[in-house]
Amino acid sequence: MGLKYSSKINKIRTVALGLIFAGMIIMYIGLYFRNIEWLLVTLMILGLIAIGLSTVIYLWIGMLSTKAIPIECPECGKPTKMLGRVDACMHCKQPLTFDRNLEGKEFDEKYNSKKYWKEQQDK
Repeated sequence: MGLKYSSKINKIRTVALGLIFAGMIIMYIGLYFRNIEWLLVTLMILGLIAIGLSTVIYLWIGMLSTKAIPIECPECGKPTKMLGRVDACMHCKQPLTFDRNLEGKEFDEKYNSKKYWKEQQDK
């Protein structure tokens, strides 16, 4: 059984791709209601909004990807990008971290949360 982790960049790209398909499906369903104009127009607009939102998400993740730190995965040796304190390799899904305090600990995305680290400092 492989690791179930996924890169943050890949997760966001998957959501954006899902929105494109959802928008196309919504618009296609609208074609079945050509006789009911208000429903056709509503479904076409909803599909267009989904595709537009996907475009915004792709633009946002592209900008975020330029700020990500490029590293070489120690497991597979391929280049990957890392966001936050912990992330997963885009290729082999190996958990990665820059924080020496987190090495050897169980992978958890809560380590990227500022709230988590603030609670740890308060203890």
